[in-house]
Amino acid sequence: MAPLVPMSQPWVEKYRPRQVKDVAHQEEVVRVLTNTLQTADLPHMLFYGPPGTGKTTTALAIAYQLYGPELYKSRVLELNASDDRGINVVRTKIKDFAAVAVGTARKAGYPCPPYKIIILDEADSMTEDAQNALRRTMETYSKVTRFFFICNYISRIIEPLASRCAKFRFKPLSEEVMSSRIMHICNEEGLNLDAQALSTLSAISQGDLRRAITYLQSAARLFGSSISSTDLISVSGVIPEDVVKSLLAACRSGEFDVANKEVSNIIADGYPVSQLMAQFLDVIVSADDIPDEQKARICKKLGETDKCLVDGADEYLQLLDVASETIRALFNMPQTLVF
Repeated sequence: MAPLVPMSQPWVEKYRPRQVKDVAHQEEVVRVLTNTLQTADLPHMLFYGPPGTGKTTTALAIAYQLYGPELYKSRVLELNASDDRGINVVRTKIKDFAAVAVGTARKAGYPCPPYKIIILDEADSMTEDAQNALRRTMETYSKVTRFFFICNYISRIIEPLASRCAKFRFKPLSEEVMSSRIMHICNEEGLNLDAQALSTLSAISQGDLRRAITYLQSAARLFGSSISSTDLISVSGVIPEDVVKSLLAACRSGEFDVANKEVSNIIADGYPVSQLMAQFLDVIVSADDIPDEQKARICKKLGETDKCLVDGADEYLQLLDVASETIRALFNMPQTLVF
């Protein structure tokens, strides 16, 4: 029997920070939590912000630093969106774990405070009933249990829960911070990434470090140790800039047939229209030669189209509608056709 080949670890996990102080670009959060680690006095926490900014990493890191690997499994309960977190689970599994008292035994080198931690990742996907059921549990067992809520949208957390927590906003990572982290990974993995490729990676990942690392690993698997800007675009699913500009150029011509041909080519090439809309928006907003009123008309149509696509509308018809409205806006035609 042939020996099993060890599976390579995803770089997102391999380079995940193990300590709070290593979390990138969240200075305020790191400063507060570092002080918390020294005193071991922890309030309920609410981490919110865009994906890939270090929310889950920070929660896991502080739990590991408080309890160490031995006590972690018995002191920390982690539930995310893939787990059943309906009202029944809140009333049984979460409540039962929260109710258990813990001893004051300490492991060498770890604070081991006399309470447990429950980490509820992607808490904004919990139903309102489930969140309401948590209110009483948080109050009743506050002496022996601390809750960490992690979400992208704080508006989806009910106010009674949010008001019980210390809130920390995680900011999207700047290009400088992201580039520094990516270059560290490139050095560790023996990759060659030029300045243009590094800038492209920062741009297409939009402040999401997890996405950037995933793109980097995918490109390394496909193209080897030397990675170009084109390689990164091809693995990311981002539409080439030339395609987006060609659509705008077709609209600038004022000819419906020209725009229709360009739309047909885009659909035939299999590009996702929702992604195209996002990049088309960036091109329109940054265009200096398009007046603000025309930009407003085009952006309004892009918003309506995005809603239609989410509702399952046909991509070809929606993209053609955007192209038609863009022509009308650029040539100051009336918004409604008069018959």
